[in-house]
Amino acid sequence: MDTPNFYALIIGTEILNGRRKDSHFDFLRDTLKSHNLKFAGSFIIDDTPEIIASTISYISTLPNSVLFSFGGIGSTPDDHTRLAAAKALKDGNLYPNREFEKLIIERLGDKAYPHPINMAKLPLGAKLLPNVINKMPGFSLDDRYFFMPGFPEMSHPMVEYALDKYFKDSGKKEYRYTLTALCRENEFIELMKNAPDGVEVSSLPKLYSDGPRATISVASYDEQKAKDEFAKYIEFLDKNSISYGIGEE
Repeated sequence: MDTPNFYALIIGTEILNGRRKDSHFDFLRDTLKSHNLKFAGSFIIDDTPEIIASTISYISTLPNSVLFSFGGIGSTPDDHTRLAAAKALKDGNLYPNREFEKLIIERLGDKAYPHPINMAKLPLGAKLLPNVINKMPGFSLDDRYFFMPGFPEMSHPMVEYALDKYFKDSGKKEYRYTLTALCRENEFIELMKNAPDGVEVSSLPKLYSDGPRATISVASYDEQKAKDEFAKYIEFLDKNSISYGIGEE
């Protein structure tokens, strides 16, 4: 795989209706950043089988996609993620994972039946992700789609495990340069339109009581490209006598 693009799928009606706060987005953003890995998108969706399957399927079509999915892998009737993943990525069926069954029985004994044992029914080819809290694992498919419980204390160590195991050497250092200018962002449109391949330019408009400001951020995995492109904005501002400061305001 070329440079991976990471996506979060956060599953939970209780998040959408406000009964619970999401804690996965900030964690994943900060963790990926610390590994120099790209966070490309995040989805928060309802506990609806069709929505879960279609979202997983869509993410799988995106270039170099890696998915971290949180929630819906338990044994209650509203846990649909295991079957949705099978439909989106495999043959649509679930199969008993004997290693997982053993873990459930060791932990729960006779109480593993009739319902908890169903957590061990997984899509074809699933690999287990260790759970440091209660030993009930998550699972992965094709070493790039990772399905974890909704509980942060269980799932977040699984994210770290997956990154260390499969993406340890995938990160690239990004070089980013930022300035804030005393002007409207429209001043930079032509420069932004002509950004070269491999350079990302973004603008953030701000409006204060003393007038508008625009923050311009230039980034690239190529340090020289980032520096050269950033220099164009400095040159433009100096030429037009527009005041600015390096960094964000």
